[in-house]
Amino acid sequence: MEDDGSRDVSPEAVSEDVEVENSLRPRRLSEFIGQPRVREQLQLVLEGALRRGDPPDHILLSGPPGLGKTSLSMIVAAELGASIRLTSGPALERAGDLAAMLSNLLPGDVLFIDEIHRIARPAEEMLYLAMEDFRVDVVVGKGPGATSIPLDIAPFTLVGATTRSGALTGPLRDRFGFTAHMEFYEPDELELVLKRAATILGVDLHPDGGTEIARRSRGTPRIANRLLRRVRDFAEVRADGAVTRQVARDALAVYDVDELGLDRLDRAVLSALVRSFHGGPVGVSTLAVAVGEEPGTVEEVCEPYLVRAGMLARTPRGRVATPAAWKHLGLTPPPETPGVSSLF
Repeated sequence: MEDDGSRDVSPEAVSEDVEVENSLRPRRLSEFIGQPRVREQLQLVLEGALRRGDPPDHILLSGPPGLGKTSLSMIVAAELGASIRLTSGPALERAGDLAAMLSNLLPGDVLFIDEIHRIARPAEEMLYLAMEDFRVDVVVGKGPGATSIPLDIAPFTLVGATTRSGALTGPLRDRFGFTAHMEFYEPDELELVLKRAATILGVDLHPDGGTEIARRSRGTPRIANRLLRRVRDFAEVRADGAVTRQVARDALAVYDVDELGLDRLDRAVLSALVRSFHGGPVGVSTLAVAVGEEPGTVEEVCEPYLVRAGMLARTPRGRVATPAAWKHLGLTPPPETPGVSSLF
């Protein structure tokens, strides 16, 4: 597997967790579970490029965290038989950082930029020319004496990943030849993900145990794999090592994952929305302060699943708790829940 850009962390447990996560990544498109439409489209893009002998069009992958965008970028490189360089939008603060990376690419290489919507504007403007003409203009000097030196770079394929496709500028989005939006997984697809992971990790996962974990995994393979490892720990320490439905239930109760897959932060968001703001509407920044988190965390980590689960609604005036949210917290919703009837 290609280097995924992970940094060594001093605590051994964290380092081992990263290694385990990498070992669970699929290596080929045929091994990738779920996202059938995206897989079919991507296979056509890659096979067509291989037959022509040219690098494929630049690829943009969008969707919530944990659905496999990084894994797909590695698969693109593997299917093309190319090397991959991994970086992230926040790491490219200056145009010079991007120029140095682009100049080191070999013909046919894949460049993966995670959270590409957070790339700095100077680097983004340089990326326009690189994506279209495989060339960058390096500015030498300052002021009136500054000189722009054109530098040719090897033809490459850019794979960009974003959790907020709407935050991408129009000129950058238009330069991608193939755009794919990744959806949350269905429980039966997550069961296949868990079965594959259990085989790799050597976990004795019973079918009913896999079903229980899958339905609490928020439609996200990354969460499913993480919960499997935590349930494995519980099974080895407090049971006989086998992950049955009851063992999975007991383990997930210890780790504060409820019947719908909501964790402590999800419930804190719903609780603040219902108890502190009477169901809303309330702005995401105010809601984030109430739970002690950053607005971006609430918006990108919690909200997508809460909206999909029908517990939170986004309205022009702010976030609103639905009747399902009140009931999940064991509370009685008001006769007319704000946002559900009056704000739409």
